Amino acid sequence: AEQPFGTVPQARHFPRRNRIIPGLSLGVLVVEAAPRSGSLITARMALEQGREIFAVPGSPMDPRARGTNNLIRNGAVLAESAEDIIDALQSSRGRPLKEPDQPSLPFGKPHIPAEQELEAIRPRLISLLSPTPTEIDEIIRLTEQPPAIILTILLELELAGRIERHFGNRVSIVE
Repeated sequence: AEQPFGTVPQARHFPRRNRIIPGLSLGVLVVEAAPRSGSLITARMALEQGREIFAVPGSPMDPRARGTNNLIRNGAVLAESAEDIIDALQSSRGRPLKEPDQPSLPFGKPHIPAEQELEAIRPRLISLLSPTPTEIDEIIRLTEQPPAIILTILLELELAGRIERHFGNRVSIVE
């Protein structure tokens, strides 16, 4: 959102906030919209950004459907199912939409340090700590150890009450 954290939501902020949605999307689906709905503002922004507009038809007797029905009348793709949207996006892109790949860790399986590794490094790490907060990244750099090992030791020390965490990803030893 473009408003500062804690800003009270107001209708006048809607257009600025929702212009981000079509920018991140291939298309926008409007399910229900009265004639002066914020959803229609988002649909207009999507159109201006070259995105597809989809609309679910509603009863002509329902004022909450007038906006969506007008979208369809003016060229939006009528959407009654997810397949309608997928088919339209595939034909507009000229290639089939594919299922997203299963997320995989780019760095392989996480390394779980053995107790012997931790015991060997723990004294060096403790010697780097002081009552003055130190950045964890600096501790990792100085020990020249993998972050997984340093973070494991720091967690153990914190649980034992030997260190405190501070703002800015820093830690200090408890005296």
